[in-house]
Amino acid sequence: MTLWFVLAVMTAVAVFAVLWPLSRPSAATSTSNDVLVYRDQLEEIARDRAAGRIGEVEAEAARVEVSRRLLAAADRTDDQMVSSVWRRRMAAIAALILLPIGSAVIYLGLGSPLLPGQPLALRDAQGNPPVDRLVAQIEAHLESNPKDGRGWEVVAPVYMQLGRFDDAAKAWRNAAAYNGSTAQREANLGEALVAVANGVVTAEAKQAFDRALALDATDPKARYFLGLAAEQDGRHAEAAAIWRAMLASAPNDAPWAEFVRSALAHVEAAPPASSPGPSADDVAAASELNPGQRQEMIAGMVDRLATRLKSDGSDIDGWLRLVRAYSVLGERDKALAAAADARRSIGNDPAKLRQLDDLVKGLGLQG
Repeated sequence: MTLWFVLAVMTAVAVFAVLWPLSRPSAATSTSNDVLVYRDQLEEIARDRAAGRIGEVEAEAARVEVSRRLLAAADRTDDQMVSSVWRRRMAAIAALILLPIGSAVIYLGLGSPLLPGQPLALRDAQGNPPVDRLVAQIEAHLESNPKDGRGWEVVAPVYMQLGRFDDAAKAWRNAAAYNGSTAQREANLGEALVAVANGVVTAEAKQAFDRALALDATDPKARYFLGLAAEQDGRHAEAAAIWRAMLASAPNDAPWAEFVRSALAHVEAAPPASSPGPSADDVAAASELNPGQRQEMIAGMVDRLATRLKSDGSDIDGWLRLVRAYSVLGERDKALAAAADARRSIGNDPAKLRQLDDLVKGLGLQG
């Protein structure tokens, strides 16, 4: 009963909204304006005759002509008023009769007035399936259509939101494989791999970001994470240079600008590393070398870092960079050996051991 009362009130409000404008007096029409003009002309003729500006014959002829036009305009005004009243009455009849009847017919045809009420949770389960159910449906589809690149691309960001980073990385790999490699897909793959490694830019993630920049040198996500990789390797100057360049070329409404600005402020405020990475000159020189020479140069810098740590094993930042460097170079055994040496050198410092364990786990060196 309450439902029908609410519907009746809604219908009354709708009818009132339609009838209210019809009850207001309409503005003067152009014909009524003509009547006023002709009356003014008659008064003007009388004034001219009284002032002697025109003769009686001319005044009478003018009065006859203007009077004829005045009568014609008055007749048209009466006709329009009758027509206007008729239209208003028809509109009112339509609003009072057709609107409620039409609304009832539409509701009875499309609605369910006899359907009992349901709890919100039950309605959501029936009308709005939860995310897990939608993901399960997409997964079932992909299981029977594993080469549906569009499906992989749709589910990949959902996996990221759900924290299923391994699945997201797999989805982005398949999206790139079946839809074609693009800067966005490669950058998204790299981001998923970083999430898998608990925020560490691994060698595989860095390769994905490099591929993204090869396709689009302006891709902001790839540029940011390559700057993060430089910071994690202790190359703070290089990270700052990358992020400054991003901000210099950023559009005014870039949504990531504030995030990059915060990262830049953090790396600029960081104290100089006791065992710095390559300088800007080293980076510039490395860019001019062929792959073999560049690899040899990097290996030399890593060896120098390892040698220094043998004499000063208390530098936790240096150990973290060494373990990460070996991992990036693909030398897993050396990375594990460096982690073991670091544990022996650090001793029983729980904070430093936790940093080392998090890095080893993030790089996938365990197990």
